This record gives sequence, C-alpha cells and structure tokens, in this order.
Amino acid sequence: MSPRRPRGPLTDADRALWEHVIRDIKPLRGRKVRRRPVAEPEIASESSAEAPDAGQPAVRPAARPGRAVPKAAPSPEPARKPAPPLAPLERRTRLRLVRGVVEIDARIDLHGLTRREAHDRLARFLLQAQAHGARIVLVITGKGAPGAVSHFGHERGVLRREVPLWMGSAELRPLVVGFETAHVVHGGEGALYVRVRRRV
Repeated sequence: MSPRRPRGPLTDADRALWEHVIRDIKPLRGRKVRRRPVAEPEIASESSAEAPDAGQPAVRPAARPGRAVPKAAPSPEPARKPAPPLAPLERRTRLRLVRGVVEIDARIDLHGLTRREAHDRLARFLLQAQAHGARIVLVITGKGAPGAVSHFGHERGVLRREVPLWMGSAELRPLVVGFETAHVVHGGEGALYVRVRRRV
C-alpha cells in the first residue's frame, strides 16, 4: 500500500485522473449523473487561532482601545438608624431624685464658659458618663437673665437656652434618653436632669 499523500491543493494531474475515473461510471436506471466540480480543500491560514484544548481556558479577545469597560454599580450604603426621640424622666424617677433615694451619678457646671467651650465640655462629659454606666447626671447651666451681660462680656442666659437644643442634636441625642428642668433642691431652672442612654 502506497504511503498516503499529504493533503493539499489539487494539481491539474489530479483533476485529469479524477475525470478519467468517473467517466466509465454508469448511472442507475432512471437517474442522471450530476458531475459536481471538485472542490479544493480549505487550507487554514497560519494567522487563524488554533482551537484551545479542553484543559486550557479560552482566551478572551482584548477590549477595543477607546471603549470604556462598564463598571459595576456601587452597592448602596446601609441607612443609619435614627436615634429615638427624647423623652422626659418618669415621674417616679424624678420624685426619687428629689428625695435622695436615687443619687445623681455625675454633674457638670458650665458657668462662665463660652458657647463653644460649653458645647465641647458637655459632649465629652456625656461620653464619659455613658462609658462609666451613669444613669442620671446633672447639667448646671445657670439661670441668667435675658439680655444681661456678665463681667466677662458674655451674654447671660445663653447656655440655659442652648443646652436643651444641643441635647436634641444629632451629635448628642445618641447619648441622651431625655432631660427636664431640675428640682429647686438641685438648681431649679438653672440646671437639668439628664438621663444617659446605655452604651450598646
């Protein structure tokens, strides 16, 4: 048996030999022989990529230059849970404070401080009180008189108005459950009972 000829384009001799072979073929009865042109085998160009093996991952075509690759949309940040609204002290707790049954855990006096100094000290005081597990603290603002000016040149009565507003701010509300004006034995209108929120 002669060695198999390597596959390639047909020569003129190959075509002549093929025509000679099919010339003596007789068609079946009732059928006509349709001679089809001999198609030359397609030769894969050297530039065509070979099929990847089963064990190798397919290589993806590189992205066209100038086209931006779409980025995944960022996941939305979880919404912060707002702090619950402030609530006054229970009547029973207030009575026990006045009678001395329940003690005040800590106190701060904001007399003589500017608005900014008082705010900063109050914030630090409440953070420390929460960290130490305090339940009830006393914040002394001073009564002051509307429009009156102290000998330091500061308007008196400002802290009395501002401190309650600070308690309800987004900064301090997570530290405070509620507050209300203190009894006269603890300073009356110039002081506040503040219930500190427990640390989570």
